[in-house]
Amino acid sequence: MIMSEINTVVAEVIATVEKRSAITRQNYLDSVASMEADPDSNRGMLSCSNLAHAAASAVDDQTDLLDGRKPHIGIITAYNDMLSAHQPYEKFPAILKAAIRQAGGTAQVAAGVPAMCDGVTQGRPGMELSLASRDVIAMSTAVGLSHGVYDAALCLGVCDKIVPGLVIGALSHGHIPVIMVPAGPMSSGLPNAEKATHRKAFARGEIDRQALLQVEAQSYHGPGTCTFFGTANSNQMLMEIMGLHLPGAAFEHPHSDLRHALNVETGRRAVAISRGNDTPRPIGRMLDARSFVNAIVGLHATGGSTNHTLHLPAMAAAAGIDLRWDDFSKLSQVVPLLTRIYPNGTADVNHFHAAGGMGFVTRELLSAGLLDGSAQTVWGKSLADYAVEPKHHKDGITFVAAPETSLDTAILRPVSDPHQPNGGLAMLSGNIGRAVIKISAVDSAYRHITAAAAVFEKESDVKVAFALGELDRDIAVVVRNQGPMANGMPELHSLTPILDTLQDRGHKVMLVTDGRMSGASGRVPAAIHITPEAMNGGGIGRINDGDLITLDATMGLLSVDADLEDREFTVAPVADGAFGRALFADMRDYAAPAEQGGGINMLKRYS
Repeated sequence: MIMSEINTVVAEVIATVEKRSAITRQNYLDSVASMEADPDSNRGMLSCSNLAHAAASAVDDQTDLLDGRKPHIGIITAYNDMLSAHQPYEKFPAILKAAIRQAGGTAQVAAGVPAMCDGVTQGRPGMELSLASRDVIAMSTAVGLSHGVYDAALCLGVCDKIVPGLVIGALSHGHIPVIMVPAGPMSSGLPNAEKATHRKAFARGEIDRQALLQVEAQSYHGPGTCTFFGTANSNQMLMEIMGLHLPGAAFEHPHSDLRHALNVETGRRAVAISRGNDTPRPIGRMLDARSFVNAIVGLHATGGSTNHTLHLPAMAAAAGIDLRWDDFSKLSQVVPLLTRIYPNGTADVNHFHAAGGMGFVTRELLSAGLLDGSAQTVWGKSLADYAVEPKHHKDGITFVAAPETSLDTAILRPVSDPHQPNGGLAMLSGNIGRAVIKISAVDSAYRHITAAAAVFEKESDVKVAFALGELDRDIAVVVRNQGPMANGMPELHSLTPILDTLQDRGHKVMLVTDGRMSGASGRVPAAIHITPEAMNGGGIGRINDGDLITLDATMGLLSVDADLEDREFTVAPVADGAFGRALFADMRDYAAPAEQGGGINMLKRYS
């Protein structure tokens, strides 16, 4: 396709990120070069005993693996059958191995990584392990790739922290080409908007638990990713727009013929770009500033998850790239919102996919000069080749040009006629600190609010106050000591029905927190990820009940009408160590601020 000249602001942000990251990026690339040259990266240099151990269970591939002349692909899988999104991965390795064998390579499952479901742990103690699990997954991926026998890797993961963790771990072995393998969304069930209506009815005490459970089970009803556009599906959008999996792979159903064909083609592609071939594409060299700026553009254009204001800086840091919220903010001013997918609309990702999906979005953004089409990818020559969609036929798949017009403009629109002129995310700042807000689903009437604070230290205390009728007014619900250092930065998504109900009653409502909200952040304005967090001396730790807080999403303002410097800091409650949380105490103690990812900060290693 013909690309337009890159947008001036996009080009400026790329240049700024490159300049800011010059030292750390070069140090990272030096590390990649060192691994490429190191004999420990070549399984041909293994001792006979080492190699025999690696090949012992390879069965039919044992001879080829011992011989060492065929490319050997490591598979990292996040399979478990508790997560609907990851259950399809049970059978993927066998499909991939067969395709790799047919393409002239060999493959082994190198490691399994943990994968927790935020949908199960919302409002529960396990949610305090969620963000930290990203770094556990990264470390587990690094361990899996540590054996020095792989010429490329395939990473199987979908959900919230899993994909960023896999990318971070893969970048620690940046000399290896890596392709991400999505599983795809479940079929459409009960509409998300109807589900939300029943959740609010339950919060008001109008329906019982059994009635709500029946509704939830009709929504989350089978294998595949949840169909709303939360963090999991935002992950898949990002992986495609960053060129880390095949075009059109993001939202194809797990058990379709096309999904099977995409898996086969992915296995073949892993062999084609592996080390030792003429055109290897090591992930550490492939992902650069262009890739991550493109990712932010995609996030804004689709109204993606707020969680990626944490994950993208963390992933970038693993490649020696210093990505900041200021970059998100600048890009939000020039990137229009092209999609309406729940919670930013009523459609689900299956409807989005049918309307034109990622091929259409990528073509539109490339044509408008909002993506840098020269960014390198695992398929084709560059991102410029991703304005396509796959078609299945008896011999496999072919890629055809993406549709030039949307099949449903209520869901998907062109750059020339967007849903709104700027991105789905905005940055806030003021005397409380810096924060993130998702505005794509927030009505313009609620984007500028002033209300009195009601301060809480626990998510559960908000629910109690609501049940007692204490929140039935214009209100700024402040939930603090929820940052990465305090308790691991849990999502507070279980508060959504309460906040929605208060807004439905005609009140002006906002959430102010140093925790997370969720990829499913919706209609109520939520200033989240506040940094510095309360635990680290942030202004949110000095807010009192009754303080007037102003949130202005249009002007990027979050402030409290009080002199916070004159107040004593509220001592944070001691984090509970039960339900596995004690094991993560050291990770909390050394967690980076939210703007730097809220976990391990790899930039320190490359400074």
